Amino acid sequence: MDLRYPFPEPTIGCPQRVADGVELLRMPLPFALNHINLWLLSDTDGWALVDTGMATNACRNAWEPILQSYGAERLKTILVTHFHPDHVGLAGWLHQRSGAQVCMSAEEAATARRIYAAADEEHGRVIADFLGLHGLSPEQGAEVRRRGNKYRPAVSELPEKVATRRGGDTIRLAGRDWQLISVSGHSPEHLCAYDPEAGVLIAGDQVLPRITSNVSVGPNMPEADPLREFLESLGRLRDLPADTLVLPSHGLPFVGLRERIDAIIGHHAERLALLRETCRRPCTAAELLPALFRRPLDSHTLFFAMGEAIAHLHYLWHAGEADRQLGADGVYRFSIS
Repeated sequence: MDLRYPFPEPTIGCPQRVADGVELLRMPLPFALNHINLWLLSDTDGWALVDTGMATNACRNAWEPILQSYGAERLKTILVTHFHPDHVGLAGWLHQRSGAQVCMSAEEAATARRIYAAADEEHGRVIADFLGLHGLSPEQGAEVRRRGNKYRPAVSELPEKVATRRGGDTIRLAGRDWQLISVSGHSPEHLCAYDPEAGVLIAGDQVLPRITSNVSVGPNMPEADPLREFLESLGRLRDLPADTLVLPSHGLPFVGLRERIDAIIGHHAERLALLRETCRRPCTAAELLPALFRRPLDSHTLFFAMGEAIAHLHYLWHAGEADRQLGADGVYRFSIS
């Protein structure tokens, strides 16, 4: 796969120009995936922001000199691509500091509010019970329950009023019109932003240059087929011009959108082929983890790994390729005859 990377690695907290009126602002994350890219859009009348970083002290501290130099009072709009904490985490905090309007899709905003409001005990129990249906051991389930609601500490509460936007809308950010493209699979109603004049796509987590986005089934939609939605969404982005500059949430900006989309589709095709072979005998999602993920999984990554395994099994199940049976032990097993 031959992608072109026009810009060097940025420094945390130091804006880097990537297009006319567009700067990359990299912020820290407390995970193995140790950064997120935010996008500052500016003109003479003020500035706008796409995504916010997580509600951590490190991220807030990195924001302070930016707010001082750019002027918090000049921040007019915050567009949030989706509800995950590294993207929406400081939207409420930045709104309080600036009065900027927060914009996101209705489904992403509703999901953020629902998870934020969930009590620790209930949140942990619901996730553990769901994963138990797919073969998670009682010991692993207990660890998941003990984690509680890790979302709330990573997110500042959204403002009471959020301006909802959807795919097909045009949003004006810092004096320029951006077309919003709705994609799903990684999250319910993720928004990408495309400027056809400049040939720039703010891709969020939908298309990343070196890793693939997590695509999971979760307890709120236990019968869903998010992998199919994700792959269909990629098809919509593949129609954009081949020389589009892609601004991803993780990794470097790149050119080579179609090549990267084809590689992501190929990656999922390989995983599905692996499951078609492995599930010649009935398998739970938990039993498939060693084949799908070669690295050790802690209680944080286990949730995402299980969700992704279930998503690939559901793709085959909804396509009629796999059979799903609930055993006498209360666990789902998938098989391909």
